Amino acid sequence: MGVSGCGKSTLGAMLAEALDCAFLEGDTFHSADAVEKMRAGQPLTDEDRWPWLDRLGEAAVKAVAQRGRAVIACSALRLAYRDRLRAAIDGPVHFVLLETDREKLVARMENRPGHYMPASLLDSQLATLEYPLDREQALILDSEQPPEILRDRVLRGLRIA
Repeated sequence: MGVSGCGKSTLGAMLAEALDCAFLEGDTFHSADAVEKMRAGQPLTDEDRWPWLDRLGEAAVKAVAQRGRAVIACSALRLAYRDRLRAAIDGPVHFVLLETDREKLVARMENRPGHYMPASLLDSQLATLEYPLDREQALILDSEQPPEILRDRVLRGLRIA
């Protein structure tokens, strides 16, 4: 989880490979309307996000049923969004927050040709971000670390490696 540009997709793909499970890229579950809204520089509302989270939750349930587990790259910025995913999945769910400073995020976002999410929306995401509560037991990692180190840290945190 985390704001755009933090490295969710890179780490998620690496984790899925290490765990030999499905990788669900949350961006692909957005509606065409939501993508166009973001492309136009308009932040999504909760009303835009609920159906997206529901589609992502359904896909996760299917992936877990088929492969035993799944890795999802999803912003999950608010507690309510994380709770909605937990409710949909109805099984063990672990969150990893990738964070770094705003300037590095902007640089990453501006260096992603063809991605619909403009750097102009970063501030709205940062304002929306609710850090995980202690009860969520989420890992919070500095996304400036090399992806391999982040992957290994997550696997250790899950007690898999």
